[in-house]
Amino acid sequence: MRRADHRDFDVGALLEAKRDAAATTSLCFPARDEAATIGDIVGRVVDHPLLDEVLVVDDHSTDDTAAAAAGAGATVVRAADILPSLGSGPGKGQALWKAVASSAGSLVAFCDADVRDFDERFVLGLLGPLLLDPDVDFVKAYYQRPGDGHPRGGGRVTELVARPVLHLLFPELADVVQPLSGEFAGRRALLESLPFVEGYGVDLALLVDVARAVGVDRVVQVDLGRRIHRNRPLEELGPMAAVVLQTALRRAGVDVPATVVLDRPDLTPVEVRWAERPPLASLRGDKPRH
Repeated sequence: MRRADHRDFDVGALLEAKRDAAATTSLCFPARDEAATIGDIVGRVVDHPLLDEVLVVDDHSTDDTAAAAAGAGATVVRAADILPSLGSGPGKGQALWKAVASSAGSLVAFCDADVRDFDERFVLGLLGPLLLDPDVDFVKAYYQRPGDGHPRGGGRVTELVARPVLHLLFPELADVVQPLSGEFAGRRALLESLPFVEGYGVDLALLVDVARAVGVDRVVQVDLGRRIHRNRPLEELGPMAAVVLQTALRRAGVDVPATVVLDRPDLTPVEVRWAERPPLASLRGDKPRH
């Protein structure tokens, strides 16, 4: 799988390529209770010349996420209002799916909403390969995670679950540096042709599905440098790991239960439910656009 670096891309060259290709761009943020960071993030890129749209999907927030994003200039949609007949959420995967449904760009990029050192390198790195090379269909980011001791490693769920199952079940994706990275981009036609797993299995599922749909030669990994974001406490990682493992096994053709209950010593049992949204291209009628 090819790799690139965000420093490889120049704004002027990308603007020229964007004009030549008549491409339009959307940068989307699924956000749930991210009022502390989303306003600053949007404010840094809302007027970026490469972006035609900055969209925030408010995924059932209980804080002022929507107000902070709108105040900074983003277009904000409520996840519960988008295609509610197919489920109202919450969940990361469904928020991503609804971002595709609600956005307008021919190129769609996604970033997490809890990043504390956000700047234009995210825009250049994610959109650059798509704008400059028509043979690239999907871009996946990787980055440094200061504080975890592994400059190019992933988080705990990545290292203990996602990476091992990719090596075992999907060896063509074994060299993906951070398979659970929330920063990625793709061409709309491809994204609308794929199902989206509803929860935290969405990132791994998209990798597998993209590789099957277009091949790993049309995927580029981009180094975004350093990325600082919120680390989740250990007790939240068990359910995340479970749905990632469910996703990997199901994509490998293993019939595992869609719903399991994690009965963890000294902690409240947690139900983990696996589901996915259908490809948007398979839906009849008009897809929502804000």
